[in-house]
Amino acid sequence: MIKVVKFGGSSLADSTQFKKVLEIIKADKDRKYVIPSAPGKRSDDDTKVTDMLIELYELAAKGKPLDKHIEKIKARYDEIIIGLGLKDFSLDNEFKEIKAELEYNPTYDFAASRGEYLNGLIMAEYLGYEFVDPKDVIFFNEEHGLNSYKTEKRVRERLQDVDHAVIPGFFGSDKEGQIMTFSRGGSDITGSIIAGAIKADVYENWTDVSGFLAADPRVVENPVGIDMITYRELRELSYMGASVLHEDAIFPVRSAGIPINIRNTNKPDDKGTWIVESTGHKPEYVITGIAGKKGFCAVSITKALMNSEIGFGRKVLQAFEENEISFEHMPSGIDTMTVVVHADEFIPKEQNVVSAIHRLTDPDSVEIETDLALIAVVGRAMRSMRGTAGRIFAALSHASVNVRMIDQGSSELNIIIGVENADFEKAIKAIYDIFVTTRL
Repeated sequence: MIKVVKFGGSSLADSTQFKKVLEIIKADKDRKYVIPSAPGKRSDDDTKVTDMLIELYELAAKGKPLDKHIEKIKARYDEIIIGLGLKDFSLDNEFKEIKAELEYNPTYDFAASRGEYLNGLIMAEYLGYEFVDPKDVIFFNEEHGLNSYKTEKRVRERLQDVDHAVIPGFFGSDKEGQIMTFSRGGSDITGSIIAGAIKADVYENWTDVSGFLAADPRVVENPVGIDMITYRELRELSYMGASVLHEDAIFPVRSAGIPINIRNTNKPDDKGTWIVESTGHKPEYVITGIAGKKGFCAVSITKALMNSEIGFGRKVLQAFEENEISFEHMPSGIDTMTVVVHADEFIPKEQNVVSAIHRLTDPDSVEIETDLALIAVVGRAMRSMRGTAGRIFAALSHASVNVRMIDQGSSELNIIIGVENADFEKAIKAIYDIFVTTRL
């Protein structure tokens, strides 16, 4: 069996955490390929190393002195090196190279990527594993997307005769060989790419929580954990704000049917959450999880007999496309179509969009509602359970929450509810209570 193991920033924040990681890796001989993140926060008032490196780039871009800030970053790594007893190991040369590069040609991606790169060098030395530089195996195309074919081919070739390796997360290179990064949290994606390319049996993602929870613990006190969740359920919850795993990390392993296991570095005996393609495992609750976001607008277009006008929906969406605004949901009736968008994207361009809608569709009216929050109730068991939507409405009515929109996907895997921003937390608590706490 082959396991790819990724460790998050909190798992590698200092030498004490590194020692925990060593014990985890050595406890299972199948953990062969390690993807480290940059050092994260050691406490709530601490700063992530990646943020320190971005600040370093900003100083370099302004032509300001770098030495003082570099020393602060280097001190973070020196603590790890000294704490691990790596007496003959130093990153002095690497920091000289980083300084020289940023003074000569400061780029955001290069600076941001160095946190994982340096941590990867330490991890490889500490474990006695081979170091593999992601810029040599992970490639981006001109659109900043992953060049999947080239990447998978190169990863397989590079690791073919390597039994154990450390491959830093978060970055690769473009076609000119320049460093390019994923979005923040992208080390999750690197681990998924490596696992998918070598057809690993399991992708373990180690972080500071014991898997996914059924609701945000900042909203619901002590929510239950999720033992098993499908890729599709996870995609819905991640998109609506659940942030344990980067939402794009699903795709490289999904096509290969590789399960992901979310584990807790500080509680390694916890089983965590398994993310799988499909399962016959019967969930304990009707819903798998609840997630949501605030800050949406609903743009409602009314026109008599719009259902008989060919191309009406396309014309409406064209108005948003012309203004470079993506839509989230589009519930509709016979004479009404509603487009739900992010308020921060829409509000600055609202009159341009309204004018475009009138020009393209000649509607009877266009109305805009703001202060909208969306809540996703997700669960594979909902398809076989009657009255799920009714129970949601009953719970929200009992909590005096007004439902402003509801949209159920054709897969019956999720139901999206729109409520006022002010009712967001109250609505989540009410839904959680009826499906989990009381199970009425």
